[in-house]
Amino acid sequence: MMRRLNYLFGFLLLGVCFLLTGCGSSAQKSASDFSDWKPTGSMELQYANQFSVDYYDGGYALITIAKQNQYLLVPEGKQAPQGLSSSITVLQQPLDNIYLAASSAMDLFDGLDALPAIAMTSTAEKDWSLPHVTQAMQQGRLQYVGKYNAPDYETLLTKNCQLAIESTMITHNPEVKEQLEKVNIPVLVEHSSYESHPMGRMEWIKLYGLLLGKTDEAEKFFDEKVRQLNEMQAADTGKTVAFFYISSTGSVNVRKPGDYVSKMIDMAGGSYVPTAQQLKVDDNALSTMNMQMEAFYAAAKDADYIIYNSTIEGDLQTISQLTQKSSLLKDFKAVQTGNVWCTEKNMFQQTTGAADMIADLNRIVTGQADQTDQLTFLHRLK
Repeated sequence: MMRRLNYLFGFLLLGVCFLLTGCGSSAQKSASDFSDWKPTGSMELQYANQFSVDYYDGGYALITIAKQNQYLLVPEGKQAPQGLSSSITVLQQPLDNIYLAASSAMDLFDGLDALPAIAMTSTAEKDWSLPHVTQAMQQGRLQYVGKYNAPDYETLLTKNCQLAIESTMITHNPEVKEQLEKVNIPVLVEHSSYESHPMGRMEWIKLYGLLLGKTDEAEKFFDEKVRQLNEMQAADTGKTVAFFYISSTGSVNVRKPGDYVSKMIDMAGGSYVPTAQQLKVDDNALSTMNMQMEAFYAAAKDADYIIYNSTIEGDLQTISQLTQKSSLLKDFKAVQTGNVWCTEKNMFQQTTGAADMIADLNRIVTGQADQTDQLTFLHRLK
């Protein structure tokens, strides 16, 4: 009988040892250890491929940007779990007093009726073309705190900045990102400019809606914009369009064929030039590239329309101002026929206007804008 009791006691003791220590195995993980968590779902995205979101129980969400940078969104009143990798940045809700250094994202916050969440910006009042943003700055609700590469850290701390949203331009000044993180301001680097589809850029509104607890509003807004785009089925007109600007060094900056601007031209019924073959890049190549003026002349001199991106080097009003940048432009077919257009400042700031921009381009390539000098995002050079 005594032997049975000793055996039973030993068995119970072994069980307690196993529960408390894991009995010789690695230290037991906490029940709240993030490595044990399993996603319960993910955000549905139609066009965007530069970010993803995985959902977890309790309202937590893991955001992945450009397939490498990760952020754990922690609901208000809750804490970040244990076992979280040091490479994952914690974003604690509610997120207010945001410093927005990615100007293209501002219109998405405006679309969510969430401008009050943005307290600071890296773009001066005179450089904004969004009425609600200008009004917020005039009323003191939105403050300019210096350019993205030289922010006023003291003001950011004084205003209790809870999140800095940067464009990929910050990669040219990594010390700024490091300093922000050093003073405990989390930095989210958005990659919407790398989306190949114009609606992919706009779909980032879903991410900002998630951050601010406005998921339903973001879904509704985006679905309406998609509906507007789907109603405009543009047939191929066979017209070619070049989109470019000339840098201060004389090189020509053009869009690669997979870039969202190139895609908008195609969706409007035009054909973007220079082609992938002329640029010697893949058909899906993204972003921009520089080329010599002579090479651009050979590739785009016969384009039916040319659009000058004046948001970079300053506004142009006349063809003469354009040809002063290079005498070779005088021989372009579009210059000789007067089919030269120029971007307005709001083209890149009004991210939610993709459908309207495509409509502008469609009016140009179909000839509907022949008797017009001003469109929503473009004006004709005279």
